[in-house]
Amino acid sequence: MSIAREREAWITGIGLVTALGEGLDAHWAALGGDKDAWLKVDSSTYAPYHVHPAVAIDVVKQIPDRGDRRQMEAWQRLGTYAAGLALDDAGVKGDKALLSSMHMVVAAGGGERDYAVDGQVLTGLEASNAPGAFLNERLMNDLRPTLFLAQLSNLLAGNISIVHGVVGSSRTLMGEEMAGVDAVRVALARCHAGQGDLFLVGGAYSAERPDTILHFELGHMNWTKPWAPVWERQNEGGGTILGSVGAFLVIEAREHAEKRGAKPIAKLTTVTSDRTARKPGQAEHSLAVQWNAISPQLVPGATVVVSGSTGVAGPVAIERDLLDQRRVPTRATGSVIGHSVEATFPANIALAAMMVARGEAVPPVGGSPTEAAMTRKVKQAVVTSVGHWRGEGLGLVEAI
Repeated sequence: MSIAREREAWITGIGLVTALGEGLDAHWAALGGDKDAWLKVDSSTYAPYHVHPAVAIDVVKQIPDRGDRRQMEAWQRLGTYAAGLALDDAGVKGDKALLSSMHMVVAAGGGERDYAVDGQVLTGLEASNAPGAFLNERLMNDLRPTLFLAQLSNLLAGNISIVHGVVGSSRTLMGEEMAGVDAVRVALARCHAGQGDLFLVGGAYSAERPDTILHFELGHMNWTKPWAPVWERQNEGGGTILGSVGAFLVIEAREHAEKRGAKPIAKLTTVTSDRTARKPGQAEHSLAVQWNAISPQLVPGATVVVSGSTGVAGPVAIERDLLDQRRVPTRATGSVIGHSVEATFPANIALAAMMVARGEAVPPVGGSPTEAAMTRKVKQAVVTSVGHWRGEGLGLVEAI
């Protein structure tokens, strides 16, 4: 009995929009510059909370139809725009033959809410003698056309299909940070298994919304002191700064890419994920097991870690302990682009691919012994997804 060889998966297109700019060249320039180039944080609009706002984009370039733009909220425009950038970068934009067989896996949250309706419902509940009946009536009559008080998660995938013509299979995953990990994991596994040749995978997150900041504040996870790198926040109680991000990758089977003459950016080798019940020691064990599984593939001195660390004290301590023990140079991107929940992992895969493609890690922001300079040309990048203790994932990106 013969066993089929696992197919090699290439990243042939990247679309990335963050506070640092649009596209990999803009990110490379910003991260290689001085503090004014890479520290883009809004500390006044939502004071005392900070936000890394997405750079201004000319949305018409990727979403030309005004009607399409009008019915999208900010997170959908950001995601649809980034998806268009990835398709352009891969050289498949507008190619109906390729797009008809392109599969899509999207990581998305619950969508943006209708603040006016939320306010009316809450105000009415205070004055109602029958709050249950009042709530039912309002929910029956004030719902958005999507039959929800927020935009449905799969509307992002729907709009990408409408605007860009990606009409293969489509999956939308919800589940915060782990949705981003599993979106990439599923696309890679399907590519490896021969269940498709061409995949568009990614997510988007709009941090410039009072409700998202409130969600994190209810969990006591926001950072309200002056900006500091994520590694340094642990000493003062920890906390995260959210960031608006749109990040999409085109993952393609090597044979398919070579046949159409596509130039690879990097190779995506492995993505793993796991969940825990947050009992003492479980998160540490999960991360260690995944690291130990991937470590035999790593080249000493030529590997950089691109960390999804948020700055929240508990998860930061777990990741720092593991990385400090293994002494692998690390770059924590949350310090400069913020934490973008579902979009964090795809964005960091994109930045990892940028580094291995150039053979060089971006300079460290600082704050930890792991933020060390590289001694060799970068050939590999390990991407971590530490966000909350509930789940963890790792990805391995390699130079071609």
